[in-house]
This record gives sequence, structure tokens and C-alpha cells, in this order.
Amino acid sequence: MPWVVRDAVDDINRAVGRRWQGLDQMLPGRADLPEGCAAPLVASGTNGRPAGLGICRHEHVPADTLNQTWGTAGRFSLILRMREPDASAALDDLLGQWRGHLAGLPEAGAEDTAAMISWPSRDVSGVNALLRHGMQALTVIAARPAAPAGSPDGGHRAGGDRQGLVIREAGPADLDAVTELEMGVIRYDTHFGAAIVRPATEALVRAETQAALARRPAWAWLAERDGQPVGLVHVQPPEHSGWVAGMTRPGVTVYLQTMFVRPGERGGGVGAALVRHAHGVLDARGVETTLLHYAQMNPLSAPFWSHMGYRPLWTGWEVRPAASLR
Repeated sequence: MPWVVRDAVDDINRAVGRRWQGLDQMLPGRADLPEGCAAPLVASGTNGRPAGLGICRHEHVPADTLNQTWGTAGRFSLILRMREPDASAALDDLLGQWRGHLAGLPEAGAEDTAAMISWPSRDVSGVNALLRHGMQALTVIAARPAAPAGSPDGGHRAGGDRQGLVIREAGPADLDAVTELEMGVIRYDTHFGAAIVRPATEALVRAETQAALARRPAWAWLAERDGQPVGLVHVQPPEHSGWVAGMTRPGVTVYLQTMFVRPGERGGGVGAALVRHAHGVLDARGVETTLLHYAQMNPLSAPFWSHMGYRPLWTGWEVRPAASLR
């Protein structure tokens, strides 16, 4: 890497960390730029310093992994680091350079591909540039800080206070019910482009669920009515949430991977009871931040998760196939 680029990367990593903290204190305090498929894309700025840098990374997700359910098989991601408060011009420049890069890659034209960017949700200065280049806001990473001790949402709440609803830990004997509810989330998210059911999806979900239900203490809870499971909340413990923990501030972080309520039970408080129960357990276990994804276009998700104390942290922007970037 040429010295001017190396120095620019080090300088902008520090500057972007400060910029992110000014936007949202739940964002990371440091913004390291990873290695990419080529030298960084550079947007010129004032005083000889770049206004922004971009790194393109290519990933082919194998068909025998559950990750392929949560997006396209071919993923071209632009990792961005923007220095200036108004990122619009620099972002427009970098997206134009990235379009040229992708145009030279025949594989970027394949149907099962996407060009992807994770953009801080509160950084509104870049939204119009992303739209001009044909990208769509597809997913959201939302975050919830732990409730302060003694607050109404702090502490453990026992389940079973809504018309005979019982909330209990899920265990190995619940494999069939939990797998069914996990698949319910996936099938619903296909309506919004946030999930793609593959031939191996259900078998992979079952295998992952079997391993997760064997963990103790439990990290999954079922809501039951008259002995029948009607809802599920499932959390990845801190040691399994490292893949997403870097998207937020330092501290004990977990990922809430699933919350699903059967259609006939929605609107009656089952989901809220499940999530409050989980929050009480997570707060008691010292979890500082809980992250989750939801589909931007899902009409149920944003109001529900806002009511439960979550707010958008990152927005996932995509265009499919990748070569469709304008």
C-alpha cells in the first residue's frame, strides 16, 4: 500500500471514529478499515486529505451454510469511511468509482448477487447519493442498551401474566416447535427480500437449532397457550455474537436472532411479553447491548421494536444484481 494511502487510512480511521460518536454514541468508537480486493477507492477532499475511502470486498457464500438464507450467494460489499459532516459529494464520488470496478467483474452480473453497503442510520447526509445510484434500504440493525437498574424495564419478569400465557425456557425436547417457528420468520422475511429460502435452509435451521437448544443456561424462550407453542424469542449468547458485535460500542453484546408469533396470536401482547421476559434475563446476565436485524419494509417490525426500546443503528443498502449499481 503506498505511503500516502497508508497514512490516509490511519488518519481517516481516527477521524471517522470521532464522527460516528458525534452521530450516535452506540456506534463503535473506532473505525478500522479492513483489507479489500484492491487498493482503497479515494474521494478527494480539502487540504490534501481524502474526504472518504472505500474498500470493496467480495464474498461467495457456500450453499451448505445458513448464511446463504440471509441474502444473495455473491456479495460485493463497499466498506466506507467518510470524514466530512456532509458525506454526500464524497459518497457520490466513491459510488461512481465502485460502479466502474463492478462493471469490470463478469461475476457481478450474475442474478444471485448484490452490491451492499452498511450505512449509519443517523447519517442522513448520504441517503440521496445512495438512492441516486439505485440502492434500496433493505435491512436495519437496531440496538437496545440495557435498562438501568431499578427502571420499569429492568430486572427479570416472569412469564404467564396474559390470559393464560406461559413463557418458559426452550430445551432439546422443543426442537420441532422451535424449528417451525424459526422457519416462520424466514418465510415471512422473503416478502421483503431479507431472506431467500434455499433447498438446504430447513435442514440447516434444524441443525443450528438443535445445537442452540442444548446450551445452558438457556438463550431461547417459548410462549405457550394451553400447552401449545405460540411464540419464540431466541438470542445468540455473547460468545456467538462476535460476528456482529463490532457494529456497536464495546461491551457485552448479544444478537437477538428470532422473535416470531403465530399469525393468529399477533396483536395480543404475546411478542411484547416474550421480549420483556428475554430483556429481564439479558439484563440480569450483564448484557450491555442487544442487536437485531429487521427488514426495512416489514410493516410490523419497526413500530414493534421501537416500542420495545430498540432504535436503528445501521441501515443495509443493496442493489441486485451487483452490476445494476448506477
